[in-house]
Formats: sequence, structure tokens, C-alpha cells
Amino acid sequence: MNAPSSSSTLAWRSVALPTGTLELRLERGASEADALLGFAARANAKRGFLFLSKVLGKHWPVRSSAMLAIHERLAATVPQVDGPVLFIAMAETAVGLGQGVFEAWLRAHPGHPALFLHTTRYRVGSSPLIEFEEAHSHAPRQFLHEPQDPALRDLLLAARTLVLVDDEASTGNTFVNLAAACRRLNPGIRQVHLATITNFMGAQASSGLDARFGMPVSLGALVEGEFRFSAGTCAPDGGVAQRFDPAAENGASGAFGRLGLARAMRAPETLADDLAAGVRPGERVLVLGTGEFMHASTLLGAALERRGVEVWVQSTTRSPILSWGAVGHALRFADNYGEGIANFLYNVRPGQYDQVFICHETAVNPALRELAELLGARLFHFHSEDRVEEIPVR
Repeated sequence: MNAPSSSSTLAWRSVALPTGTLELRLERGASEADALLGFAARANAKRGFLFLSKVLGKHWPVRSSAMLAIHERLAATVPQVDGPVLFIAMAETAVGLGQGVFEAWLRAHPGHPALFLHTTRYRVGSSPLIEFEEAHSHAPRQFLHEPQDPALRDLLLAARTLVLVDDEASTGNTFVNLAAACRRLNPGIRQVHLATITNFMGAQASSGLDARFGMPVSLGALVEGEFRFSAGTCAPDGGVAQRFDPAAENGASGAFGRLGLARAMRAPETLADDLAAGVRPGERVLVLGTGEFMHASTLLGAALERRGVEVWVQSTTRSPILSWGAVGHALRFADNYGEGIANFLYNVRPGQYDQVFICHETAVNPALRELAELLGARLFHFHSEDRVEEIPVR
């Protein structure tokens, strides 16, 4: 993607997908767009395209150091603020991104009160839920838990700035829905900042956000532009991607962000020492997160990278995507959260890595054992950030 000479000569780029035609016009960040994203086709009749991030650690393997650099850049886009700041990351794709941006912001603003939450598609305990909709998603019901800890709840209610983090913004509708839900809980929120890797809402829509949100809105994105999509005759159905049961115990933990965090997570340094000692020179290592449980794997990958290990980080996902374009290979397997839906891993083939470490928050179950056997991997159950148990695969 070449940067245009001026806004008046911006050229549309056309991408023919199996599901239709995607047209894209870039206004900023064109010089690094190819390094940051590719294009994929969703198995989703509601939306047949995907801006696939190469620095998110979700659908594409990436170095932890590259991910952390993105976190720093997006954190730097947050304007100077007064009062507590509420950071919310969008599940499932941007959970790790949002937590990383929050932690990068904390490092740049030591002592400034801030709270991190991430949305989820699971219930955790008896904490009250805020529900909102991600209409174009294959799994549209999203939930935000209110913190149970009184100090964290006080932070939530005292926040004056809301920072919403996602990998991309295309319409802004989900952000508007979530911000409205947050303001019903905390009417004192005075401004919103949207931090995204890509913003494809277009200049006109972006300039009208204040009116849509009903308060001042700022934007921070690495790539900006607009898109058009013409759906084709191929509209594949990825199947059921959400079976929410409010009474179900899915094994989703409240310790890693669903119920709030006011500090950075600690990296598993002792585990990294032990694992690095068993990696031979030249071996390729994959640290694999599972579903919404992403940030711990990033921190483990970063710790291994500091020890000289050739390591990449990625995560499984519930998103059904066709094997085309930026998705060269797809693995399908059972859901370790027990919803009975298909999960996927993209751009990873069995045997591609010499060692694979799977990080999970749920108790070990047949789905995790199946995935471990498929990849020849080891399983690591994170009971908390400081208590990690390796689970024998056999």
C-alpha cells in the first residue's frame, strides 16, 4: 500500500474475497499498513470480510516485543486527562491488546488511578452484568462485569475518561453501545478515547463521533481510512458461535481482568526460567493463549524472548474464518470453555514449532488435551498470575 500524495488523490484499493469485494482507501499509515494487517474472509453471513491484524497475537503469530511496541504506541495516543481512567478491552480479539495498552499507559503515568476491564461472553460469579451488542459479530452478545472489590468499583464509578480498545473500528456502533451502557452506570464519564490499530470509519464518520456519543471523543489509530464492501453470492455459515447459559460454569476466571484490575499483571518469570532452560538453540517456540485468555501468554512470550528464545505468541479463537488470503491454514477443535462450539487456530500447522506451550485459565478438560495432542504441546493452567500448574497431557 503506497501513501498517496494528497487527500484529494486518495486511491481506492480493491480486494476480491471469496465472500465479496472489499474496497479500501487509506488516509494515514499507508507506509506500514501491509506490516500491520492483511485481509481475510469471514465465515459469517453478517460480515464477509476481516481486517486481520498481524500484530495482535490472535490470528497471526507475532513476537511479544512487536506486540508490546504497539501497546506503547496506542497508549501514547490517550490525551492528558484528569481523574481516574477506565480502560475497557473488547472481547475476544482485543483482550490482550487492551490489557497491554492499559499497562503501557500505567508505566507512562505512574500513580495515576486507572481501572482495566475487558468485556466477555462468559459469566463470572454473581457480579452484576452490563449487556450490550456487537451486531455484526458471529457471537453478538457481549457482557461487562461490575467489579466486586469495593475499591475497584469505586474507581469505576469515579472514572471521568473512558478508553475503549479494539483492534479495528469500522462503524463505531459497538463502541457507542458500550459507552452508553457505561454512562448509565457512571453518568460522570465526560470523554471517550478510542484506541485502535486501524480506524476505517472514514473522516466524515470519525468527525461526527461527538454527536453519536453525546460527549467529546478522541481517536488514536495507527492506520486510518475508509472501506466499502459489496457482498458476493458466497455467504458461508460458520455455525453456532455462542451458547450463553447464565447458570453455566465455564471456567472463566475473574482474576485476569473480567472483574477489574488496577495494576499491571506480573510476568511468570520463574516459569520462563524453567521453560527457557529446556529450549535448545535454534528451536522455534509458540506460546498459545486460549480464547479470551490472552495477556498471560504475551507476558510469558516476552519473558522467554528476554532470555533469548525464538518465540512467537498467538491465541485460539471462536471466529470462523475461511482459509484464504491472510489465513493460510486453519485448525478446528473443541471449545475448552464448554459451550459446545467450534474453536480455531489459524496460520499454525502441526509440527511448525519445535515446542508449544498452551496457556489456559480453565481446568484441564478433553478439549485442551485434544489441542495439546494435535500440536504436541504442553499445558499450563494459570490459577492466578503467580500460580501456574503444568498439566500432564497423557
